[in-house]
Amino acid sequence: MTAVLDKDSFKAAIKDAMKGREAKDASFSLAWSNGELSREHFARWAENHYHYVGPFADYLGYIYANTPDHETESKDFLLQNMYEEELADIRHTNLLIRFAEACGTTQERVEDPRNMNPVTRGLQGWCYATAMRQHWVVATAALIVGLESQVPDIYRRQYPPLIEKYGFSEDDAEFFELHISSDEVHGARGYEIVLNRADTPQLQHACLEAVRDAADMRFSYTKALYDYYVKPGYEAADPKVAAIGSV
Repeated sequence: MTAVLDKDSFKAAIKDAMKGREAKDASFSLAWSNGELSREHFARWAENHYHYVGPFADYLGYIYANTPDHETESKDFLLQNMYEEELADIRHTNLLIRFAEACGTTQERVEDPRNMNPVTRGLQGWCYATAMRQHWVVATAALIVGLESQVPDIYRRQYPPLIEKYGFSEDDAEFFELHISSDEVHGARGYEIVLNRADTPQLQHACLEAVRDAADMRFSYTKALYDYYVKPGYEAADPKVAAIGSV
């Protein structure tokens, strides 16, 4: 990339970088939407998902610390996003734990990092490393555009089956309904920051690479949930297999 892309072309390039890598199309997501999962599968999902999204305010905090003081609007957005995760009407992780308990697992198991599989552990580590080490605009592209902006499309497919096919109550599944709306706003603001602040060819290129990597990471994380817990050969009754990822 030798010249700065205009905003429309840059946005199209960002979307193209994610194309074919969306987590909504990974095997676990498809099995979920098709009504092929059990509450036990959702329990394993919750035990993993907690360790990906639970530290999200921490990731944002590192980006905030790396954002220049004069970028007031961007810093305010990051603070608002952190507030919604941790201090709004109800902490988002509490909603996730509520869903997990409806699936038959416990808060203790959800919070125990030994119950995430290695791919989830890798995603969490990548999020921390990206937030801490990358330019703040690149980190915003990765975590908010590449990861968070995918959520509404994922949960719009997954929320209705939870109620209609799997028999969860609306209270059980509030975590998903909340994120359809909140992450749509967050994703739009993330796009706005990246489109306005990635103002050199080098920064735009780094953002595109970060978005591509983020989409790959979330797709791999979602596929691994199927590979570890759903596909033929997984035996839930065997505690050694059920504890895959534990040490």
